[in-house]
Amino acid sequence: MDVPGWPLIFRGSAAVGAGLVTARRLQGPAFVRVLPDTWAAGHLVPLGHADRCRAVFRWSGGRGVIAGWAAAELSGAPCAPAGAAVEVVLPVRARAPAGVRVRRDRLHPGEIGWCDGVRVTTPLRTAFDLARGEDETDAVVAVDALAFRHGFSPDRLLHFVVRYRGLRGVSRVPGVLGLADRRAASPPETRLRLLLVRAGLPRPQTQRPVLDDVRRRAVWLDLAYPAVRVGIEYECADHTGPDRVLRDATRVTRLVDAGWRIYRYARFDLRDEPGRIVAEIGRALDHAPSGTP
Repeated sequence: MDVPGWPLIFRGSAAVGAGLVTARRLQGPAFVRVLPDTWAAGHLVPLGHADRCRAVFRWSGGRGVIAGWAAAELSGAPCAPAGAAVEVVLPVRARAPAGVRVRRDRLHPGEIGWCDGVRVTTPLRTAFDLARGEDETDAVVAVDALAFRHGFSPDRLLHFVVRYRGLRGVSRVPGVLGLADRRAASPPETRLRLLLVRAGLPRPQTQRPVLDDVRRRAVWLDLAYPAVRVGIEYECADHTGPDRVLRDATRVTRLVDAGWRIYRYARFDLRDEPGRIVAEIGRALDHAPSGTP
């Protein structure tokens, strides 16, 4: 008998019933219970995100559809808040175990796909679901990340607004779409852009190319005000490697030589001193020399 997921992540009762393992052996070191009647091979624990989703899918008996933040992460758009539960849509009521969020919802067959061996909401449907969230910043981050990763225009979510006009949170979606930008390359860039816009500053361009005529190539800025040549960079952990630091130094020098003022921020600035960021960019825009990019 075929037992889905055996021997990595599987339903214990199915494996025992198929004679693949005894109930006593399940209690041994080879397997670990991760959800009710759901077991994982010991070497997989602690489970990574994809395996957590597989475990929830097995727990649902294959009837569930992974959705929300879990679906976004599974589809290659890392944007989930720390500690977000794995969300699953089920056709029947079920008590959610720890770390799992169960919801009943309407899903059109075209809004369901497969990813890493589990059923999952499509990127468009996932973006629509997350755009309905109560935290507007998180909602915009999700839409940006999914639109960038999967190459769709956020305005396509308006189709779902019409189709599901009665669902909770639908009224929030147009406002989220008004703030979204499919060119935003990372969640921190989105948060930085929203910080500036909500403070009343002009909306910056995202992923703005600046031509380097000497080297005959383009340099890309995370955020930019081209008319006054003010560029803003978010420096993530990827920028801390020795080779990357040296390349960034040359890159910034080329931009400064071309007349750009470059402001570089890291996660500590965004977390601890958002007011300082707004003040610095505000001063830069007020006093930047006029010119063309």
